[in-house]
Amino acid sequence: MLASELDINVSNIADFELNLFDTQAASLGGIHSEFVHASRLDNLATCFLAVQALLDHAIEGKLENDEDISLIAMFDHEEVGSASATGAGSPIMGDAVERISAALNAGESNPDLYSAAIHKSFVLSVDQAHAIHPNYASKHEKGHAPKMNDGMVIKRNSNQRYATNSITGLIIRECAKKVKLPPVQEFVVRNDCGCGSTIGPVISAATGMRAIDMGCPSLSMHSIRETMGVSDLTHGLTLFKAFFEHFRDVDSSIQG
Repeated sequence: MLASELDINVSNIADFELNLFDTQAASLGGIHSEFVHASRLDNLATCFLAVQALLDHAIEGKLENDEDISLIAMFDHEEVGSASATGAGSPIMGDAVERISAALNAGESNPDLYSAAIHKSFVLSVDQAHAIHPNYASKHEKGHAPKMNDGMVIKRNSNQRYATNSITGLIIRECAKKVKLPPVQEFVVRNDCGCGSTIGPVISAATGMRAIDMGCPSLSMHSIRETMGVSDLTHGLTLFKAFFEHFRDVDSSIQG
């Protein structure tokens, strides 16, 4: 079949990787079309938001006033541990900061400049978050049960499965306030339940960068069709743009 599709001889195929995936288009659902049903929302949803936010940031002319380097990174293999040459556990992020800092120093590497760049850097690690399910509400802590269409979610875990801490959480909440977004929701897994993880702790441990783990609330995560709120796409895009625009001012205002 592959040879036929490529119009080549079978003998010309040395090897191949085969992945099966859902090809149905995304659709809207709910009484008011308030939900998005699609495959791979985790994590194509926030990959899209990050790309669109950076494009908007540039198109609106805000790059000209940036004190920082605004960039996005989308890694492979997040669902299987990130320990690969193209995953978040690779040297890619640290190497990028080192090469950028050298480029801004006439091409000369400087350990002190690199250390300063790491210290001032911030990683917004965003994928999806588990929204409360009406049939399984007991799986969430009562005060930490994210709802779809109520805004983005900050994820916390005392065992460092997520990279969020009091300072990184404050920075994002203040960025959200700058653009009058609804209060950012909070997610904590119950103490007697297992907790997943994502790339925030991986990057932070490998580079020393500050990080926060966030997500858009969703249901049916990792199933062939996932569900999230339409409004959360808008909230997410607005928050990403606010981060690009206001992070430095917010970070510089924190004392202590």
